[in-house]
Amino acid sequence: MTNPYGPATGAPAPGRGPEAVLAPTIPESVESWLERRGLLVDIVLASLGLVLLGGTSIAVVATGYGTLAMITGTLAAIGMPAALAVRRPFPVASAVAVNALALLHFAGGGSLLPVDVLIYLSVYSTTVHGPRWARLTSLGSALLGSLLVASTLAVGTGGGRFDTLVQVGFVFVGVAAPAVVSWALGLLRLSTRQRRQSLLERAARAERERDQQATIAVAAERARIAREMHDVVAHSLSIVVAQADGGRYVAAQDPQAAARVLETIGSTGRGALRDMRRILGVLRDDDASPTAPQPGAEDIDALVASVRDSGLEVELVRTGAVAPLPAGMGLAVYRICQEALTNVMKHAGPLPRLHVRVDLAFHPGWLVVQVDDDGRGASGGDGAGHGLVGMRERVALFGGTLTAGPRPGGGYRVNAAFPLASGPG
Repeated sequence: MTNPYGPATGAPAPGRGPEAVLAPTIPESVESWLERRGLLVDIVLASLGLVLLGGTSIAVVATGYGTLAMITGTLAAIGMPAALAVRRPFPVASAVAVNALALLHFAGGGSLLPVDVLIYLSVYSTTVHGPRWARLTSLGSALLGSLLVASTLAVGTGGGRFDTLVQVGFVFVGVAAPAVVSWALGLLRLSTRQRRQSLLERAARAERERDQQATIAVAAERARIAREMHDVVAHSLSIVVAQADGGRYVAAQDPQAAARVLETIGSTGRGALRDMRRILGVLRDDDASPTAPQPGAEDIDALVASVRDSGLEVELVRTGAVAPLPAGMGLAVYRICQEALTNVMKHAGPLPRLHVRVDLAFHPGWLVVQVDDDGRGASGGDGAGHGLVGMRERVALFGGTLTAGPRPGGGYRVNAAFPLASGPG
């Protein structure tokens, strides 16, 4: 049979984490590995650049160059690879150092050196790791340097003005093209990183929301079970206590009445035990025992009859055209009547002197449940306040309202209004 309390809920399933949600591709795995060991990789690359490109550049400037060109070329051969070792944590400073050293050795009289290839790596690194303004500045510096190199080489060859312009154009394109390609590759990798970071953030947010929803579902289930247990236990114990109190007085004078009291106590206790087993049974996944359907508005007559058997005078009045109730509302109506009658038995005074009226009034678009008693006007709570809280929660689930308090002329009133769907049900 269907679980009347809805799907069983427990602790949230352990989250797998955003990285587990997004199965990384091979390039993304490489990217993740580089992010974890980026500094070590950069130091290794800088060391290789220093040995291969820097050593070759030093060998070049050591033969056939003047003293100034040899000094500036050596500084560039050592400093440019060293600057690239910190290209990830300090991309702007690294790019400034690389471009400044390249300009320094070029201005010192040296020609292009093998270490100048690192300018393209600097453009790429600044595009990937630097701010937006640094990306454009790094590309602009590389293009400006390419124009400077092209102009210097073309002027040194001699020839007419047109030939010089053609040579400048060809040299500029040849030197600047790798810079533009490096910049484009940097943008491509940057967009890939940003896309993956966005996916990771969305996965983490979805995981947090899933855990929050699971927590909310658990809290709602606990509150619902607590309401059911409170209604069942409080009502049954109130009848048992009322019967036991009355039984003490009639036992000596009317043994048959005492026997009826004990029978009522026994049947009420057995019913409470059945309800408790039903509530606890639906919490166990392996419990295949049959469960009884939840009570509804049609069971209020039996509820009133059981309360009358305890010695309380209860009148049940129905007015208006009875309309079908949405799923769950019948249970809420039943539990509100049950809780109100329980509070009367617990707090309103001696039962034989009390009169209670239960009204179920069907109006167009509304069902109004009202329970009035003529007791001492203190039947609205159970000390801890769980009764009224539970009633308000039940009514709020259907968008209704509940008021409870002393009524004019004495006694206590509980009034619950449930909105009904318009039109035929």
